[in-house]
Amino acid sequence: MSGHSKWATIKHKKGALDAKRGKIFTRLIREITMAARSGGGDPDGNPRLRTAVAAAKAENMPADNIKRAMQRGTGELPGAIYEEIAFEGYGPGGVALIVEVTTDNRNRTVSEVRHAFSKNGGNLGEPNSVRFMFAKKGLIAIPKAAADEDKLMNIVIEAGGDDLNDEGENWEILTDPSAYEAVANAVKEAKLETSLSEITMIASTYTKLEGSVAAQMIRLLEALEDLDDVQNVYSNFDMDATQYEEVAG
Repeated sequence: MSGHSKWATIKHKKGALDAKRGKIFTRLIREITMAARSGGGDPDGNPRLRTAVAAAKAENMPADNIKRAMQRGTGELPGAIYEEIAFEGYGPGGVALIVEVTTDNRNRTVSEVRHAFSKNGGNLGEPNSVRFMFAKKGLIAIPKAAADEDKLMNIVIEAGGDDLNDEGENWEILTDPSAYEAVANAVKEAKLETSLSEITMIASTYTKLEGSVAAQMIRLLEALEDLDDVQNVYSNFDMDATQYEEVAG
């Protein structure tokens, strides 16, 4: 990863989503519902649900909203029937993309995702066309001003994390998904500030873009993020952080 554009991208994405508070809640509610449906309504015995509820609480979602989302997932309350779909494809410059959606209308969502790709210089691929380039990981980013490397390394080793990386202004902790919760709790108990904490997809290699191709890639990412059914967009897009700010601005 060069130029630490990962963190510029995260900052840009978080700012864009913060401006759409209702959309954040919609995504979190769908994730809670699907987690409860697939693994039961008890967070203590359902790691996915526990993570989703923690994310909702971090966004100050009312407890009643969380409870109702869980009850819709378990069938205690009526609600839309959602399914989860993962699209794979390529963006400008050959960038690999995975788009995760939760939808109650597959045909509508397929059409919207396909349109976003084609309008912004990308194209959908076949299943497993790019997934081999990504691995699911727990990712915790901590500003360097918040902790020193030795302290974080001790947390990583003792809590079962995989790696501690230097990413410019941040320390980056990577974990296996099964160890994510333990490491995140250890960071919280140490009262360390985080700039990001989530289970995500990390690319094994990155494609660096410049100029108009990079600008087109950003437009594609934003078009996909704007779709109501889209839960997550993962890519192996990279560019210099300074150029990113100019293009994204």
